[in-house]
Amino acid sequence: MTTEATEQTEEFRNIIDHSDEEILGFAKPMWDDLIKYSNEGKYGLFIKHFSRDLLRGLNEVEVGKQFARSELTRNLSPDYDFLGLIRRGQHVTCLYRIRSTKKEGEWLGRMVLGYEKGKVRIFAASIF
Repeated sequence: MTTEATEQTEEFRNIIDHSDEEILGFAKPMWDDLIKYSNEGKYGLFIKHFSRDLLRGLNEVEVGKQFARSELTRNLSPDYDFLGLIRRGQHVTCLYRIRSTKKEGEWLGRMVLGYEKGKVRIFAASIF
């Protein structure tokens, strides 16, 4: 992830004002990091782009158990398909088709981005 993407302090106050290409420039490296650090079980690096509100709401014990026990979240394929963006309020939701290297099928990946103190941060992330 480039410093420029995470330390964005331009005149943009709302992420939905960015073009799709600009949002994807922020989102792709963050999503790649989520997959990489989820697979490696590196919780500290997995949460490095999370917003303060998201971090406050996480139950670290439960998230730690997920890293230790979940076959899906420890075996995500780095090959995924970007499906689209949904803009709403002060956030944009990035949608991905994701696969596992161990389980058959496809899942929907979701990552919500927005600004926090001038930086693009992750406000939610999940796989369904």
